Amino acid sequence: MFSSLRSRLWLSYALLVATALSVVAMILFIYLIRNPFLYRQTLERLQAVQTVVMERDGQTLSFVAERVSKNFNVRILLFSADQQVLLDTYAKKMPPLKFPQQKILPRSMPIVRDEKKIAWLYSIEKLPDNSYIMVAAPRPRVSLTNVFADDFLPLIMQSGVFALLLSLVVAFFFARWIADPLQKVVAAARQMPSAEIKPVEPQGPHEVQELTRAFNSMISRTQASQKSQREFVANVSHELKTPLTSVQGFAQALLDGTADSSESRQQAAQVIYDESARMHRMVLDLLDLARLDAGTADITMAPVNMSTLLNAIAEKFTPQLQQAGVTVKVDVPATLSTVTADGDRLAQVFTNLMDNALKFTPRDGLISLRASVANKEMLISVSDTGTGIPAEALAHIFDRFYQADPARRGGERHGVGLGLAIAHEIVQAHGGRIGVRSRLGEGTTFDVYLPLNI
Repeated sequence: MFSSLRSRLWLSYALLVATALSVVAMILFIYLIRNPFLYRQTLERLQAVQTVVMERDGQTLSFVAERVSKNFNVRILLFSADQQVLLDTYAKKMPPLKFPQQKILPRSMPIVRDEKKIAWLYSIEKLPDNSYIMVAAPRPRVSLTNVFADDFLPLIMQSGVFALLLSLVVAFFFARWIADPLQKVVAAARQMPSAEIKPVEPQGPHEVQELTRAFNSMISRTQASQKSQREFVANVSHELKTPLTSVQGFAQALLDGTADSSESRQQAAQVIYDESARMHRMVLDLLDLARLDAGTADITMAPVNMSTLLNAIAEKFTPQLQQAGVTVKVDVPATLSTVTADGDRLAQVFTNLMDNALKFTPRDGLISLRASVANKEMLISVSDTGTGIPAEALAHIFDRFYQADPARRGGERHGVGLGLAIAHEIVQAHGGRIGVRSRLGEGTTFDVYLPLNI
């Protein structure tokens, strides 16, 4: 019956409200036992009689007191300024009453006891001549049954039940306010993983809204991850399909004798070898990416002289640069500090960037390698004067298997769109970041930022 969160919240509120009302009812009942309605009614009558006595219209106080005492059946006493009894209308038939003393903890009902310990309710007033007039009556006897039936039960029936019902209604809406958004989150979580699931609208208390926003963020990340995985599998399948088709086709030609000349057999063997090497490189890149993603890549940190590294890369590309008719310029200050990094991994990054720049820079173009230090970071830029990258492609340039233009296929180091993704992961593994700036027809610049241990 109370299996849902809403019902359990409502039950909790109901028990809390019932407990609070029970405590209030207990305190009220104790108060009524000590101060029942009959006591309060008697005290009001004494105060009214006291007013009548004090408005004596020129008659002596003793005469008015005797007459009022007889008519209203109350005891009237007059005390001097030093609290001595001057008049007592019940002096002949009841034990003496002393002047009531001030209690350390005053009672809610004024009660004084005579010499026989009989309790009297009283009302006392100070007169202009510093004397005191007191009107008293025996404390009525009240049973618990009468207090419960006459005082307590009507109050509880009129106010307590109404308060309980109102509290339960308010508790129901509070329970819905808190539980309904949580139940929507639970319902959405049960649909995971699903590409069709929609974000849950934040509702309810602030904490529940924060939970809903965190859940929506998790949905977005999960859906993005699922989409990335699907695209990754599709891209891997596509990139492997072409070389496998070539390998299978030329292997079939060798098997069925279609390649019947030494030249055709040599060509078939060369194609099989080249495509196998291409698949091997792609598999190695995929393994490299997997290790970088998992944080298990072998990265050995040591001081690296960036000037030496960039000049070595430029020297390595000298034959290709001469063949393409492209000039390279290395601009690194002689006083450039070292950076703590994996030199082989950084060489892999800048080799890839240099290879891309070379393949997209026309003859008589320029490739620049620059390094500088600013804001506790080292900035290494690889710029070219090539064809540039479309603006809509810049946001995806580091995505795996992404190639900005079909006409540029083969532009990355291995031609399958993994080189820049690997470079991005390597830079991130060093605690740095990589960005790209480009304009069509003007060239492209890749900026690599590496933290310095200053």
